[in-house]
Amino acid sequence: MLRIHLIAIGGSAMHSLAIEMLRLGHNVSGSDDLIFDPAKKNLEKAGILPKKMGWYEEKINEEIDIVILGMHARKDNPELLRAKELGLVIKSYPEFLADYSVDKSRVVIAGSHGKTTITSLIIHALNYNEIEIDFMVGAQLKSYNNTLKLSEENNFIIFEGDEYLSSPIDLQPKFLWYKPEIALISGIAWDHINVFPTFENYTKQFDLFISSIKPGGVLIFNSEDKILKQIVEANTNPIKKIPYKSPNYKIENNITYLETEEGDLPLSIFGHHNLLNVEAARWISQLMGLDISSFYEALPTFKGASNRLELITRGKTSYLYKDFAHAPSKVIATVQAVKNQFKDFKITVCLELHTYSSLDANFLKEYANTLDNADDAIIFYDPEALKIKNRIPLDPKFIKEAFANKNIEVLNSRVSLNLNLFKREFKNKILLMMSSGSFGDLNWKNLKNHMLKY
Repeated sequence: MLRIHLIAIGGSAMHSLAIEMLRLGHNVSGSDDLIFDPAKKNLEKAGILPKKMGWYEEKINEEIDIVILGMHARKDNPELLRAKELGLVIKSYPEFLADYSVDKSRVVIAGSHGKTTITSLIIHALNYNEIEIDFMVGAQLKSYNNTLKLSEENNFIIFEGDEYLSSPIDLQPKFLWYKPEIALISGIAWDHINVFPTFENYTKQFDLFISSIKPGGVLIFNSEDKILKQIVEANTNPIKKIPYKSPNYKIENNITYLETEEGDLPLSIFGHHNLLNVEAARWISQLMGLDISSFYEALPTFKGASNRLELITRGKTSYLYKDFAHAPSKVIATVQAVKNQFKDFKITVCLELHTYSSLDANFLKEYANTLDNADDAIIFYDPEALKIKNRIPLDPKFIKEAFANKNIEVLNSRVSLNLNLFKREFKNKILLMMSSGSFGDLNWKNLKNHMLKY
């Protein structure tokens, strides 16, 4: 049994790790200065929610075996400094997972988009066919209580491979820790400009990731992405490289059908980007031992990953969808997916600017024309988010110009967003809400009830 202390235990990944370590019989403690739901409720239920918020160096002593440091913490965190003073073992979240799963066959799903959906679909397909694996994924799965599963008996572990930094004192991308035998890259689109200030710097991380695959391993990659294709072909790591592209599909009566040798297969998910995700998941599932027929059998029952084109509610002639899309390429793909799926409906898009990149005045130009396929659109940002992320104030007029679209409204208050949404009628309309945030703590229950009127 290990005694483990997590600094910044309230993070999405960190709290999942804390709960899983507790389930496995380890002694777990942690600290944070701010914890939101669902992490707060989950930690409380597990009995490891910190009694008071804040950092307390007295929590750190020589009896602790491992300190796990989350990204939310700062370099000068009092508990971190104390751990260093005592010479304790300090690891980032990905480093700990890499060490904990050292004896397993590792699969890593990387890319600027689609990671969560691909990883979730693989886990779903294997679970449907009663094949158990360990995993780490970025969204809640319907069949599991946690986003992380570790065990002694399972041979495979699959990681959603994030290119973001590992910790405040470990500045390499998370996915470089995992050293997989099997890997996938879904595509590359510039993101995280606060960490990777140039596109070249960003793409370099994926080249390093390819080099981290164990010699003799396999890389599955999206050949429709020309930049990715160039990077893969130029990399000299002695691995097998297998390209994939979108499979054949059709849309009839607002339903997407995958064309297979066994006939047309109706899907619960839709959009060209999601069909690419399906093909990616098929390849990886095969490499993990699942035959094609068994994969296709599981596919229609996959409802999508949480917050990824997730159907929140449906009225008589209206649909409310929620999606994690926030980077320009993701915004384009998601809006296009809805437009293609629902040709007879008008589309209203509400996009929240929430990330470091999207709130950066220099990056905003990357969003030009991303909402052109929407019939009308709302851009929302919370001035408080700008303060938290140390960004300069943004002029709504500047944002509108950056999107290069006259049919958008720019709102920067929670009150104005609510008033705007609730004054609209949604007969024969789709409302697509896109954000990695919370729209200023929008009341989703009230919005659902409003949509049900139409």
